[in-house]
Amino acid sequence: MPTVKVYNMSGAVVGEAQLSDGIFGIKPNKNAMFEAIKNHLANRRQGTQSALTRAEVSGGGIKPYRPKGTGRARQGSTRAPQWTHGGVAFAPKPRDYSYSLNKKFKRLALKSALSQKAAEEKIFVIDELQQDAVKTKDFKTFLASLGVSGKALVVTPEVAETIIKSARNIPGVVTTIATILSTYDVVNTGAFIVDKRALEVIEEVYA
Repeated sequence: MPTVKVYNMSGAVVGEAQLSDGIFGIKPNKNAMFEAIKNHLANRRQGTQSALTRAEVSGGGIKPYRPKGTGRARQGSTRAPQWTHGGVAFAPKPRDYSYSLNKKFKRLALKSALSQKAAEEKIFVIDELQQDAVKTKDFKTFLASLGVSGKALVVTPEVAETIIKSARNIPGVVTTIATILSTYDVVNTGAFIVDKRALEVIEEVYA
């Protein structure tokens, strides 16, 4: 079983924690992670892009000039795609980009991402992740005490308002709860900072 250090909010080591082999110790499946991330990004697309085709642009109901005798190519409408203010050829239209993945496949991707984080020694377990008040400065100090800079994913067992509000103004820091972990968030951030109780929830839910 992989073993990681347990820290307190001051950044001091207060013990050790055993990580589940079935979640943090498997061989990462890169294809599963790639497909899960692609699925996540596709499902986030709004798909609201739209442009007018030549049939939808107003005007252009009369030929701009006579077909013969001008020396130019004959034209049937000023709203054809080659004209300025004409319609768009193969114009994009609103569409739904979302699709679903197999549940077991998504779980494999998440386990692979977590195992990769464990292999890279980027998992920080906190004995009790909490703040008495909403203070971004205090949370920055906490991250600095762990030696964490840049992107980080902070995982709590349940919604923690003080943690969420303290971290949301720090660029690259994302907060979430243990039951809705995303492969994209795990891969897209550097450090994986998790409350000890949240770690137990992860091992129970995703086992």
